[in-house]
Amino acid sequence: MRKDVSGFTLIELMIGVAIIGILAGIAYPSYLKQVQKSNRSDAKVALSDVAQRLQRCFTAHGRYNPAPGTCTVVDEIQGAGGITSTEGFYSVRIAAAGDLAAATYLLTATPVAGGRQDSDDDCDRFTLNQLGVRAAFTSGNADNTDNCW
Repeated sequence: MRKDVSGFTLIELMIGVAIIGILAGIAYPSYLKQVQKSNRSDAKVALSDVAQRLQRCFTAHGRYNPAPGTCTVVDEIQGAGGITSTEGFYSVRIAAAGDLAAATYLLTATPVAGGRQDSDDDCDRFTLNQLGVRAAFTSGNADNTDNCW
């Protein structure tokens, strides 16, 4: 008498699980890097928006740092929290206290602490100045503009 056996043995099942685990171990980190890369556009959009608002302030008052209360964008970027980007991944601030002058500025977009982009070490910080000069830096402060912008 012969029995027809159908199904998988435990060894075959474990080999299949192992193959799926290896593929997932390779694919998931790549997926996360791609998501971080696409989320960088949030920083670029936020920097461009704040730069345009500063330009309107300059057009109206002849300077980027008018009297307090004159331009809301100036008050917001100099505040403790800065301006949060549309998607909430980045915060835009003046790079340093003296970086908002009558005719110049340097904006910096940094990931919100604890947010999705906080672990993006390849493009840790984006900058934009009044001349439209863009830069991006790694977490080690190396210039990575070509890969990030």
